[in-house]
Amino acid sequence: MLRSDFDFHLPDELIAQRPAATRAGSRLMTVPRAGAPSIAPFPTIIEQFRGHEVLVVNDTRVVPARLFGHKPTGGAVEVLVVEPLSRPGETPLRIGAMVRGKRLKPGAVIELPAGAIAELVARRPDRTVELQLTGVDDLWSWLEAAGRVPLPPYIRRDPDADDRRRYQTVFAREPGAVAAPTAGLHFTPDLLDALRAKGVAVHSVTLHVGPGTFLPVRADDVSDHTMHAERYAVPPETAAAVGGDRPVVAVGTTVVRALEAHARDPGADRTDLFILPGFDFRVVDGLLTNFHLPQSTLLMLVSALVGRDRILDAYRRAVEARMRFYSYGDAMLLRRKDGRWT
Repeated sequence: MLRSDFDFHLPDELIAQRPAATRAGSRLMTVPRAGAPSIAPFPTIIEQFRGHEVLVVNDTRVVPARLFGHKPTGGAVEVLVVEPLSRPGETPLRIGAMVRGKRLKPGAVIELPAGAIAELVARRPDRTVELQLTGVDDLWSWLEAAGRVPLPPYIRRDPDADDRRRYQTVFAREPGAVAAPTAGLHFTPDLLDALRAKGVAVHSVTLHVGPGTFLPVRADDVSDHTMHAERYAVPPETAAAVGGDRPVVAVGTTVVRALEAHARDPGADRTDLFILPGFDFRVVDGLLTNFHLPQSTLLMLVSALVGRDRILDAYRRAVEARMRFYSYGDAMLLRRKDGRWT
């Protein structure tokens, strides 16, 4: 299977640079198992549910993980905090991070905002580094005060105050993500209440989205690509809910990966699951997702769910309809070709 099998043309002007005026103000493309996709305002998603489904969201919270500092000699350094490495209560704090700066080797010191000092301890096999922090008591509080929202690279502007609210789902709870689970950005509390009133059971998982979500597939043969591992947790009540006879609809590809990884190894807390066409879905029957990058692992995942040709046809129709793409863009609702959700 080749990377080029998942290519499509996308005009630059369709890449959303800002969210819709209101959280539920985007459009929704619904892709049925047969026939042409339809496009309607996002709140019409309520009509797609009969009331017997289980809807699973990702409650990870995006942290302002991007920091700008400098070496004692003055050289600029950019740090993207990926994950905590210390155990709770352990000092000094250790974090995994991606760093950008000249001549950064183990032992290098980086001066960061709010009086924090980071020492580069080691380089890790996944191209991140281990940093040891001094002057920081609580990682999340420090980042909230000193960091910037880590907008994706295809949003070509600096983050502003509105991004702190809009690049976050209304059900975000557990801090740790460096990118939003963007399919969830469309929901309001009222929409979730309307689904519950209809009978839909709403549950959550936590998968802390890492920077690997934006890393391109460089191998021509996609089976040679290595996924970055991400931390996740599936609560017992969610595992029980998705283990029954009700159709399971995932809000976002992160939920798909968490549920399918948990089905294969219930004791794991990290996953590097790479979902390609031919994948054996054990849990997920439907998916709400945004439109993804050409040749990306996420496009490969949705192709596995409903078929590559059907997805690429839907993307072509989305371009023709001038739908908005990527993190702040519109959404699509998919039913697995052999799933329980009809």
